[in-house]
Order: sequence, then C-alpha cells, then structure tokens
Amino acid sequence: MSEVPQIQAQTIIIIHPGSLNLRIGRATDLNPHTILHVNDMILQEMEECRLQVSHTLQSCLQSDGHRRYATPPQQIAAFNRRAHPVKLSDSGGEWIKPEENIVVGDEVLTINPNLDYNIHFPFKRGDLNIHDGPGGSLTAVLANLETIWTRVIHYQLGIPPWDLKHYRAVLVIPDIYNRQYLKELTTLLLCKIGFGGCFLLQDHVAATFGAGLGYACVIDVGDQKTSVSCVEDGISHRNTRVRMEYGGGDITQAFHWLLQKCAFPYKSCSPDNKLDAMLLRKLKENFCHVNLNICGSQEKSFIVGDECIVAPLSLFQPELLGLSGPKVLQVQKLSTGDPEDPHDDSYLRETSVSNLTII
Repeated sequence: MSEVPQIQAQTIIIIHPGSLNLRIGRATDLNPHTILHVNDMILQEMEECRLQVSHTLQSCLQSDGHRRYATPPQQIAAFNRRAHPVKLSDSGGEWIKPEENIVVGDEVLTINPNLDYNIHFPFKRGDLNIHDGPGGSLTAVLANLETIWTRVIHYQLGIPPWDLKHYRAVLVIPDIYNRQYLKELTTLLLCKIGFGGCFLLQDHVAATFGAGLGYACVIDVGDQKTSVSCVEDGISHRNTRVRMEYGGGDITQAFHWLLQKCAFPYKSCSPDNKLDAMLLRKLKENFCHVNLNICGSQEKSFIVGDECIVAPLSLFQPELLGLSGPKVLQVQKLSTGDPEDPHDDSYLRETSVSNLTII
C-alpha cells in the first residue's frame, strides 16, 4: 500500500466568512487576518420597550447590595445641548483613488463615496446575500467571494493563486446552512480558486474544538445574527440550532437611537455614512456594557447614562432593534433533495435502519 502523504499545518488555510468581517489565515497562525468582507420597527413600541428595560434596571441591585441609580435623561440632554462638536481640519487624511477597478476589504473605507463604485457584501444575516438588485444573484455572489478570497490570500498571506493547488482549505460554515449553497461553495474552493482539497466545519463545532471542550452550549453573537446550538462530541444537534437575525450591528443602531434621545452633540451623525458608522461602532465597543455596578452619568466628551447598558440588553428585548427591520427566528430546515448529491437528506432517510424492510 502506498503511504498517505503527510499534510503540513502551514499548507492548510482556514476561511471563516461573516456578514461584516472575513477571518482568514493558516492553521499555524496564532490569530487570523480580519478584514471587511466586502467587494467594491415602530418607534412607539421601541419607546415602550426602552422604558421597560429602564424600569427593570432601577429594581436591580449592585454587587454590594445597594440599589442602582440613574441620572434622569432630561438632565443628561440639558448638558449635551451645551456641548458642541469640534470640527477637525481636512489635513487629517484624504480619499485614496484606487489604481484598480476592484477594491476589497478595508480599502473600501478609503475610497471617495462620490466615485462610481458598487459595494457588495457577499454575506448578510449569516447567509449568502442573495437579493433582486444588481450583484444579488447566486453567480454574482460567488464571483465576489472568489475575488475577495483570492486577493486576501494573495496579498495578506503571500500565496499566489497558482500555488493554491498545494494547499488545503477549511471553510467554517454557519450552524444553520443551506445544503445547496454548501455545494456551490465547495465547487468554488476546488474548481474556481483551485485548492488541492477542502472540508467544511460548522462554526459552533470549531468553537468547542478551539476551547478544548467535549460539549457546550455555544452562543455566537455576530454583526448581523445571533446563533445558538448545543454541541456534543463534535456534533451540533439539529434540534437545538436557532438563529436570530440580529447582532452587534443592530445594537449599534439602537445605541445611536438612544444617544439621540439624550441630545448627542454630533447631530448630523448618520449610520448610512461609512465613517459615521465606524464612529458609532467604536463608541459602542468603548462605552456599552452589562455591568450593573456602573450607574449614574458618565462624562466623556459628552454625557451618557443607562444608554450604555440598555443598548446591549436589547439582545433580550428585540423590540428595541426595530430600526433595522423585522427580525426572523430560523431553525435548521429539512433539505428538499438534490439529484446531484448522493448523500442528501432524502437518501439518508430512505436508507436509514428504521426504514429498511427485511425480506
């Protein structure tokens, strides 16, 4: 028998696509490269939900047993109305004119928005971003993925496309998946990009492997989705998989809405502007928390109160996330069958032991 050639870890590339960021790197890398994964509700209900969360926080206790206190929003707003934003000079940076017709990753943020570029995010809410607009077909999304992944591998990892036949790929997929999409992604890796081999690994299973756990209840909060499943011995149990279509990006929008209610000094801030969106995300990461010991007003360059804790608690009150549209709860659906897939769900059901008839 011929010996199976040993595969070196440095020839394995792990690809973890997300709705906002792409994480990619060799299996031997301590940390992956993280880049933007992009190729160039009713307000009354939200207000009622905000008041409900605020009243709940007022009844909570700190770790020392004292009752939490909150600065009245009117007092915070009165201070912030006296604060004025400082406009910096334009010498801090200039828009970069790209030398090529295609721009991927973080470079998209440096392009003048007035230039004639179409920006495409291949993933949305944890799944392929298929829609009716330009670039929304399955073929177009797969072409965008090919462009992004090959360029990142070439320029970030230093591996030219013609050498990829010597490498293997591990594609990290969502816990709830569309089997047809997985077939297309596998074809993309093997036939289009040209890897020498690949296999697919669910993200929740990968998390337990990375943490060294045999079983766990995994909760993954991404930018546009939150998923939960129970993993045991490397298997994500189908009946426990749940995906909610909200995540960190929705918390950012809820935080901005709360800041506006307390007279946020930067009144022209708009989440639709990519630089303002980066600012809001940075404010959320620096200020938001779920620590009951932090209460009262906090003075930064402006004053904030319980807005910093109400925004992240919106994960448990999805009505607060209505600014970004209705949220859908998804579970793993049965496959409709694929004649090109010899081991689809239909085949497995028909050939299972319980369905075999002894003649």
